[in-house]
Formats: sequence, structure tokens, C-alpha cells
Amino acid sequence: MRESIQVEGVLRGNQPGDVFDPNCPSRVLLDHVTSRWGVLVLVALSNGTMRWGEIRRWVKGVTEKMLAQTLRTLEADGLVAREAYPVVPPRVDYSLTGRGRELTALLLPLVDWVTANTTGGKS
Repeated sequence: MRESIQVEGVLRGNQPGDVFDPNCPSRVLLDHVTSRWGVLVLVALSNGTMRWGEIRRWVKGVTEKMLAQTLRTLEADGLVAREAYPVVPPRVDYSLTGRGRELTALLLPLVDWVTANTTGGKS
């Protein structure tokens, strides 16, 4: 959790970020955002609020463990909001926070570029 506390300072603008410094909290945030599952979960949530199963269907290939870990990390970083409802069976919704939406607006063109420039492994 210490990493997320440091990341919070960078997110709020309380701490300057230098992604080229390996000890900077901004490097931690960059790692979280650009992780394989982090990007995909954020992009999936750009389509709106989703429940666990919906995210898992969008992000094909992610294990339950990695999805849970990724959602917890992105929530701790202030990019994803988790809302649990006191009903049976339990219901939990995930959505992007304001900062998550801001970040996803930057990630979507990257994902579009990657999709458009994929050659299927051919150079």
C-alpha cells in the first residue's frame, strides 16, 4: 500500500513526477497504468460502469487473480471506483474516476494505433 500512498501524491499534484528516476512514485504509477492488464481494464471501463463478470468478458485471458489484483491496484491509485451494494448475492460495480477518464482518453488513441498497426507478427 505504501506505493499507492506515494502515487496518490503524484496524482494530486502534491509531488513532482520524474518517470526517468527509478525511485520516483510516478514510475510506480506508470508501471500500474501500462501493465498488460491495467491498460486493458482501463480501456474496458471506458465503455461505462461494469461488474466483475463483464470486465472479465471484455478482457479475455485475464485470470481471476490478476483481474482482482489489477482492480485493487487501479482503485488504490485513484483511477477506478468500486461501489459495493449490500444485497444478496453481492453486487459490485466498477467505473472510472475523473482521473481514470482523463487517463483513458489518452490511452484510447494508443490502443487504436496498436490495433491499426498490428501486422500479425510480420515485419
